[in-house]
Amino acid sequence: MVKQSGTLDLRLAIPALVTWLAVAIVIDTDAPWVVAVVAWALAGAGLLIAMRTRWSWVIVASLAAVLAAVGLTAVAVQAPGRHPALVVDAAAAGQRVTVVGITTQTALPGRGSFALDVTTATAKGVSYSGSIPMLVFGEGATDRLGIGTTVILSGTITATDLSDETSYLFFSESAPTVLAPPPWYLEWANELRQRFLSEATSLPGDGGDLLAGLAIGDTTAVSETLDSAMKSTSLSHLTAVSGANCAVVIALIMLAGAAIGLPRGIRIVASLVVLVGFVVLVTPEPSVLRAAVMAALVLASLLGGRPVRGIPVLAVATVTLLVIDPWLARSYGFVLSVLATGGLLLMASPLARVMGRWMPRWLALGIAVPLAAQLACQPVILLLNASLPTYGVLANMLAEPAAPVATVLGLAACVLLAVAPPLGSLVCQLAWVPAAWIAAVASFFSGLPAAQLPWPAGVAGVLLLTVLTTLALGALFWRGRGRAALVIALAIGVVGYGGIAGGSQAAIVLTRPADWQIAVCDIGQGDAVVVRSAGQIALIDTGPKPERLTRCLTELGISRIDLLVLTHYDLDHVGGTAAVIGRVDRVLVGPSGDAGDDRLRADLESGGAAVEQVSRGPSGLLGELRWSILWPPARLIGIEPGNPASVTLEFDAVGRCDDGCLSSIFLGDLGERAQQMLLAANALEPVDVVKVAHHGSADQSETLYQRLRAIVGVIGVGADNGYGHPTQSLLEILTRAGTQSERTDRSGMILLAPGTAPHTVRVWTER
Repeated sequence: MVKQSGTLDLRLAIPALVTWLAVAIVIDTDAPWVVAVVAWALAGAGLLIAMRTRWSWVIVASLAAVLAAVGLTAVAVQAPGRHPALVVDAAAAGQRVTVVGITTQTALPGRGSFALDVTTATAKGVSYSGSIPMLVFGEGATDRLGIGTTVILSGTITATDLSDETSYLFFSESAPTVLAPPPWYLEWANELRQRFLSEATSLPGDGGDLLAGLAIGDTTAVSETLDSAMKSTSLSHLTAVSGANCAVVIALIMLAGAAIGLPRGIRIVASLVVLVGFVVLVTPEPSVLRAAVMAALVLASLLGGRPVRGIPVLAVATVTLLVIDPWLARSYGFVLSVLATGGLLLMASPLARVMGRWMPRWLALGIAVPLAAQLACQPVILLLNASLPTYGVLANMLAEPAAPVATVLGLAACVLLAVAPPLGSLVCQLAWVPAAWIAAVASFFSGLPAAQLPWPAGVAGVLLLTVLTTLALGALFWRGRGRAALVIALAIGVVGYGGIAGGSQAAIVLTRPADWQIAVCDIGQGDAVVVRSAGQIALIDTGPKPERLTRCLTELGISRIDLLVLTHYDLDHVGGTAAVIGRVDRVLVGPSGDAGDDRLRADLESGGAAVEQVSRGPSGLLGELRWSILWPPARLIGIEPGNPASVTLEFDAVGRCDDGCLSSIFLGDLGERAQQMLLAANALEPVDVVKVAHHGSADQSETLYQRLRAIVGVIGVGADNGYGHPTQSLLEILTRAGTQSERTDRSGMILLAPGTAPHTVRVWTER
C-alpha cells in the first residue's frame, strides 16, 4: 500500500526521531514545563534562522525543534493529570482508595490484571476527577467485562515510574462492581470478539487457540507454552494486529468497491469508515494505532491525488501519536511497531535486490521481509530477552504466507458469525488450517536444539549487535574500497562472539556445584525455588511465566517433580504452573480465594497430581530431608487467603544427612503481622537458608530473622521491578541478623551447597 522511492526522503524522519527522543527523555522528569519553554525558545530561534536561509539542513533542524517543542508541550499539559496530588499522597501513605473507571482492556474471570482508565479517585472523603491510567491486580472479575465497562473498586495503590504507560498499580480488595455496561459503539465489538473467540477455541489444538490472535489480536486463549514458542521463533508479531492487517482490510474494501464500479473517492471514504470499525474491533493497541494512522494518511494522500512515500508517512504518524499520547515513546509495542515498519521500508527492497543475485526473486523477497523487520527490532527485543532467535527468519518464511489467509478468513468468519452463524462457523474452520500451520511451525522450531542463542544483556548487548549488524549490511551493500575489511571485521566479530558465548556457557557448566541442594531460579519478579535431596525434587512456587520456569528446570536437568508447593495464588508465585502440569506427583496448596484458584487445582489434578490443601502440622520426607508445614493455621480467623496465609514450610536434615544437608525455611509472602504470628505458633530454630518473604519488601519482622539467624537469605526479585524490592530496610535487617543476602536480579540463578565445614554454605551465582 505504501511504496518507498529510490531516493530516501528523510526530511520528516529526522525531526520525528528528534521529537521521539525528546519526549522519551522528558516524560521521566518532574518539570516538563521548563523543558517545553526552552524547546519553544530554541524553535523560535530556529524559525528565524530558517526564514533567512535556503539551506535544507537548517530547515530540517528548525522543523525538528518545532515538533519537539509541540511534543514536550503535550507532556507538560498531560503529566499533572496522570499524578494528581490526592492520589500521590494516598499512594505514599498506603491509604485505601475507591476508584471509578472505564476498562480499557477486557477483564477475564480469574485472570491476573486488566487496564483501567480511572475517572474518579476518592481517598479520605476527598475526590479527584480526571483520567488516570491504572493497572488493576487482585481478585479479578467474576464475569467477563468488555472494554468500556464502568466499574468501581476499592484498594491500595502504588505509583510507577513517571515514564511508565500506567501511572499506578491498583491492588483491589474485591472483585469490581459494574456501574454501567459499555456504550453501544463498543459493546458491538465486545460481543463480536467474544462470539468469534468462542467459535475459534472450539476448534482443536493450538490452531483454534491461535486463530483469534491472528485475526483480531485477541490472545487470551493462547497457552503459555504456545506463546513461548511464538516468541522464541520471532512469530509473536503475527498476533499483534498492525500494518499487514490494516492493509488487508483496506485492500479488500478498495478491490470490492472497484469490482462494483464505485468511484475512487467513495471507495476511500468507505475504507476510512471500515478502518475505524476495525480499530474498535481489534482494540487500539499501540501497533494498531500506528498502522491505522499510517493507513488514514495514505488514504488521504490518495484522495488528494498526491504520491505516497513510506518514510514521511511513518514519520507523520509517529509524531501525531506521540503528541496525542507522549507515553507511547517508551511503549515496547509502539517502539517495535515503528522499527519493524521502518525496517521494511528501508531494508526489505535492498536486501531482496542483493539476495536476488544468488536466488530467485520470490525467494529473495520472502527472506528479505522477515529479515529486515528482525534486524530493525532485534536490538530492542534484546532488552526484553537477552538471546537471539536461531531459526527466526526461517520460521517467518514458512509461517508468513499463511498469516494473510488466516487474517482474511478469520475476519470474514468474525463478521459472518453475527449475521449468518452456520456460514461463519464454516469459514472459521477454513481459517483454522493456516492458523494450525503457524502454530505447528512455532512449536517445531522452538523445540529444536539451541532455538535461542545467548547474548550479552543490557546496553552492551545492544551495542554489540548494532555493530555486527552494521558490519553485515556493509559487507552486503558496500562496493567500494574497504569491503574486504568489513568482511574480515564481521568474521572476527562472529568468531569472537562464538568463543565468548561458548566459553561462558562452558564456564557456567564447569563451575556449577554438582552437589547443590537448593536452586533459586532467576524468573524475574517472583519465586521459584528447587530443593534437591537424594534424587528427589521439591519445587516451591512456579514464578510468573511458564517459559521462565521451563528454562530454569531445563538448565538444572529436572524433568519430574516429587513435591510442588504453591505458597499462595498470586500470579508471581503460580503463573508458571502450566510448565509442570503432568510432571508433578504431589502438590501442597494453601486456602483458595476464588474460582480461578480452584481451576488451577483442578488443572494439576487432571495432570495426575495428588493435590492437598494444607495448614500447620503435616510433615513428610524428601530424600534425606524432612519437610514440615509451619503456617497457615487450620482456622483462618482474621487471616485472608493470599499473602498472610502463605504456606510456610521448613526442611530439616534426618538420618545420615545431619552434617551434610542444608536446613531451610520458605516464608512465601508473609508480612510482618503474619511473621509474628508464625513465631508465636512455632518453636523456630536457626536454619542455614531462609527464603526471604515477599521479595524483600519493607513489611518484615526483624525478630523473626534474628531468631532464624540464617547463613544465607535468598530473594527472588526482578530487576527494575517498580516496587523497590528488595528494600534497604530488609537488607539491613538481614545484615544485623548475620545473614548474607543473595538476590536473583543481580546474581541470576543461585545455587546453594553445603560448605566444607559444618554449618557453612557454598554459594554459586550465574553472573
